[in-house]
Amino acid sequence: MATLKHRSASMPAGERAQLTADGIGIDRGGRTVLSGVSMSVTPRSRWGIVGENGRGKSTLLHILAGALEPDTGTVRRIGTLGVAEQEIDVVEGRTVGDLVDIELADARDALADLDTSAEGLATGRPEAVERYEAALSTAEAIDAWDADRRVDLALDHLGAVTDRSRPLAELSVGQRYRVRLACLLGAAHDFLLLDEPTNHLDAAGLDFLTRHLRERTGGVVLVSHDRALLSDVATTVLDLDPSRDGLPGVYGGGFAGYVEGRRAERERWAAEYEQQQAEHTKLSQDLSAAQNRLVSGWRPGKGTGKHQRATRAGGLVRAVHRRREDLEAHAVDMPPPPLEFRMPDLPAHPGVRLLRADEVTVGGRLERPVTLSLESGARLVVTGPNGAGKSTLLSLLARETAPTDGRVHTARTARVRLLAQESPHAVARSARDVFRAHVGRMVGEGVLRERDELSLGALGLLAPADVNKPLRELSMGQQRRLDLALALASRPHVLLLDEPTNHLSIALVDELTEGLRATGAAVVLATHDRQLQRDAGDWERLALDPAPSARQTVGGRR
Repeated sequence: MATLKHRSASMPAGERAQLTADGIGIDRGGRTVLSGVSMSVTPRSRWGIVGENGRGKSTLLHILAGALEPDTGTVRRIGTLGVAEQEIDVVEGRTVGDLVDIELADARDALADLDTSAEGLATGRPEAVERYEAALSTAEAIDAWDADRRVDLALDHLGAVTDRSRPLAELSVGQRYRVRLACLLGAAHDFLLLDEPTNHLDAAGLDFLTRHLRERTGGVVLVSHDRALLSDVATTVLDLDPSRDGLPGVYGGGFAGYVEGRRAERERWAAEYEQQQAEHTKLSQDLSAAQNRLVSGWRPGKGTGKHQRATRAGGLVRAVHRRREDLEAHAVDMPPPPLEFRMPDLPAHPGVRLLRADEVTVGGRLERPVTLSLESGARLVVTGPNGAGKSTLLSLLARETAPTDGRVHTARTARVRLLAQESPHAVARSARDVFRAHVGRMVGEGVLRERDELSLGALGLLAPADVNKPLRELSMGQQRRLDLALALASRPHVLLLDEPTNHLSIALVDELTEGLRATGAAVVLATHDRQLQRDAGDWERLALDPAPSARQTVGGRR
């Protein structure tokens, strides 16, 4: 589990701040995770880091922050760092206020140094003026007097808990995440290192985060699957997916520049591969011809001397060797095929009402009564601010939560599956074993017929090298891929997706979106992902409101 935060011990540097990485490489478990990574982050620069799940994006942030030492390469840091990781530890007894104090320690120390040095001025000590000027400069650099106000403003705009006496252990994962993010945004660090910062944010929080990152004077390094955030914020993109020269790709022009540059690079790579294949074929033919001459042509005609025969044979042998060396020197480097998600065939029951919720509420979580009906092919997007009850509604529809009022009815033959917002705790078993056990239980319980079983490999969600790893060794994105595989394994008639793009790569999000459009199953989607909402612009909408003053009814048909 990641630590609560890693904070640089350096002083704020303002325009002199610098964060550079040169030739970073690291291996884990005999596998190269990062190789040849170089980047230079300056004040006002905003880097986006992209790549498939498991490419080492979070690992790179840990190295930049100093929490992890690389095997090769160097990192140079001048200035202060604020780091928001995907996970947050909860220390027993720690409160929201404690978290604020931890993140604002630089501001607290700067003001304390200023007070101490001011007292020194009154004593007339010779060094007092110099100390006071240094303390004042540090406090002004981070605007220490305004730090608490900035945190309070961020807490409010992110929809986070503002009561500083609240224990963190009482908060949900999303609530803790928003508190921590608000503390970082208010701390005025020289650099922000953010790992999937849009998870757990609603529309208002996303707008505030986007504005803050665009307007701040410090540098930003952003690992994100959120295409809208990358488009709005990133000025430079570092791509950790494989490239022709084996080094990470760096693209200017923001996210649009990355998309176009990556496409052009893959096309050049494929063209070079085809050219190499043609050269490979030619060299193979030359080698075959030389070998034939060696077999049939080395013996001169009758009457030729022994010395001449040996000389001629040696020349043919050398020609064969030269061509073989040429062939080996032109080794073909094929672009590695990326993982490609394959949506399974999900069943449809035309004309059957698969699921209906009548005036359902859950006390303290879904106060506004909801009525909806779903048939095969239904497409429904559930929206609303944090706390409106989106996750609770999906849990009700999956029959994992009982309603306080109202009723949920599911057709007798309908299979309903929920992809929850958070992954279960990682275990020591491998992804393959977890998936097989899950499918085996469904077959044993009669939920799924043997002929309808899916294999994990058939879905294209995890690379063959990763399926046998223990879950706890997988990245959060890879664990999320397994969660999706488990949800699809039962071939559900109704698929409920709660923030399905969290932690997933950009390519997989695009493929999943296409798969959801084509499936015959009913799909209910709760998401704050702005690009996904745009892509599902023709789906029916259910906008939840935390206020219990009205009822919401939706048919859920396309």
